[in-house]
Amino acid sequence: MELILEVRRVITLYLPDRRLQHWRDALPDLLTSCPAGRLDLHCGDWSLTCTDLRDLQRILEVSGRQIHRLETTVPETVVSAAAIGLEGRLWGDSPPDAARESPSPRSLMVHQGTLRSGDHFQSDGSLLVVGDVNPGARISAAADVMVWGRLRGVAHAGRDGATGAKIVSLHLRPLQLRIASVVARGPEDQPVAGMAEQARLVDGEIVIEPADPQSMART
Repeated sequence: MELILEVRRVITLYLPDRRLQHWRDALPDLLTSCPAGRLDLHCGDWSLTCTDLRDLQRILEVSGRQIHRLETTVPETVVSAAAIGLEGRLWGDSPPDAARESPSPRSLMVHQGTLRSGDHFQSDGSLLVVGDVNPGARISAAADVMVWGRLRGVAHAGRDGATGAKIVSLHLRPLQLRIASVVARGPEDQPVAGMAEQARLVDGEIVIEPADPQSMART
């Protein structure tokens, strides 16, 4: 029996330099030379919100194209992509080990991929994990902790005492939560499907409440 494999080509589309032309103005000309199909969209240093990316999706879909993957040099654009269900990758940044040694005080560190039992990832600013944090893994940050995936390990926000820090996740069911010096066990009930949650300090206690993922993505 003959086996036939279908290979679908992925085209690369680069948005223009934001200093020269806005992507909305450049897109019609870019699409004239771009075949229909799936696209790897390179966004360069554009800081794109969820609204921007939805507009991009609509324009591309009307023209017979779909975003396969998004790449960017801007962490906020990765957050926006994850919030609306797009695969986003950060590129052009420093290797994780180098960033861990000397990040800027208010930086956002991004880790892409699942953290497994025994892994420990930390940031001297805020931390974004695009992926799952499995039981036995630990994450900590001096500021906010965000997990665009399932948080089932141990998370510590406000590691140096910042009581205003938050922990946000699309599936917030950790073994343990810590904000500043306050510790709590994670909730045992199942989260509402499709609803992000956040943990924050209220009157010295950790409370868990619904969170809009777009609020962390600067809509």
